[in-house]
Amino acid sequence: MKLYTPVTCEKADRPLSLSDSVFMLGSCFADEIGRKMQAAGFDVCVNPFGTLYNASSIRSAMDRLDSDTLFTEDDCVEMGAGAGRICSFEHHSSFSRPSAGEFLQNANARLLEARGFWKKADAVILTLGTARIWCRDGRTVSNCLKRPSYEFTRRIMESEEIALALQEVMDRHPEKRFILTVSPVRHLGDGAHANSVSKARLLLAADMCRGAEYFPAFEILNDELRDYRFYADDLVHPSSSAIAVIWERFLETFAATDELDRIAANEKTARREAHRPVLR
Repeated sequence: MKLYTPVTCEKADRPLSLSDSVFMLGSCFADEIGRKMQAAGFDVCVNPFGTLYNASSIRSAMDRLDSDTLFTEDDCVEMGAGAGRICSFEHHSSFSRPSAGEFLQNANARLLEARGFWKKADAVILTLGTARIWCRDGRTVSNCLKRPSYEFTRRIMESEEIALALQEVMDRHPEKRFILTVSPVRHLGDGAHANSVSKARLLLAADMCRGAEYFPAFEILNDELRDYRFYADDLVHPSSSAIAVIWERFLETFAATDELDRIAANEKTARREAHRPVLR
């Protein structure tokens, strides 16, 4: 008797080797898988601007990586709600600092490091979280930074618009391998139906992108692991067990067979290091 519907993950034509440089941009799910890749010994750069939820912000991040510009005072924004911190609309609020100088020093240091990695990256993994975007003065923001809602407008991107934003960068970098995935994390602020509409547009957009590979993280959680025991306490994010299953499927799909033992050894070392007591 089958108790679940398995999602088929075909073995990739080319494996991702531990010697490859892998760049990751996208939602908090990208952070989760990025940490797994780092522990496994992959050469990986994960979200150097912080978590990015939509394709427009991901596109802006890749444009910034391709440019030679740094962040300046003009990019600095005072956060709202009395936070007393400075950030930019291109960053997650985790990048905020008490002063503009501190923010710029950290943001530009991360940018220069990431730009160097981007240039050498063999593969790029993009994780799309939502089709809904917030805009200010006609530009998509990565984070509203707790500022008043009247400063922003909100809309949903069409699938064609999402695909075009990604395709233009992929066409600009034929030397890089692009892997797309849709985050299984639900965005329920507007309700379950709105979340389904948003995810559907992301799935369609991923299917429209020429030359990109697709990893079915969304389908694994929603079809194969269709049970609330595979969700965290907030019933929105995948649990650690679900992340572990998706990670196993990712390795089955993309890891080189002759490197699996080495990956397992690296993960064991990472777990041991994580539990090592800090000597004071």
